[in-house]
Amino acid sequence: MSEVTMLFGQSIFQSVLTRLDQESASDEAEDTGVEFRIRSLGMGFVAATVETDEAPATRTDAYFAFEPDPEIAELEVEPEPEAPPPVPAHLLRLSEREIAEDLRLSDADTETSLGEKRRQFAKANHPDRVAPEYREMATIRMTTANLLIDRAIKNSFWR
Repeated sequence: MSEVTMLFGQSIFQSVLTRLDQESASDEAEDTGVEFRIRSLGMGFVAATVETDEAPATRTDAYFAFEPDPEIAELEVEPEPEAPPPVPAHLLRLSEREIAEDLRLSDADTETSLGEKRRQFAKANHPDRVAPEYREMATIRMTTANLLIDRAIKNSFWR
């Protein structure tokens, strides 16, 4: 074996095992009758630190400690469901003509300006930015706006 893996005639692994054996032998020689190491978890995970006259806890005590008190549970009243926020007026404009007006499309628009209009429109109309109750309307508006902008980009290419 090479000198890198050999340390004083032993491999590194063997020297570690030898050292651990020596340490455990010295620990046993110094044993004063008090055990500081946890040999197993057979008696439970937590050892009692204070002597009490109380009976030891059962395994289900921790579970029932967090169970709601039935007297308090009867007093709790379910809150009224909140009314959905009012529909934003722009989400009610669903026709192609109304969406084209909102986009302010013109023949002078370039591909860059149309991309900017698409981003601005998405800030106010994207389905992820509206209340869940109005996502269908926002989806219709975004789909139509994307169609109109794509059509305008295509037409500007052929001019």
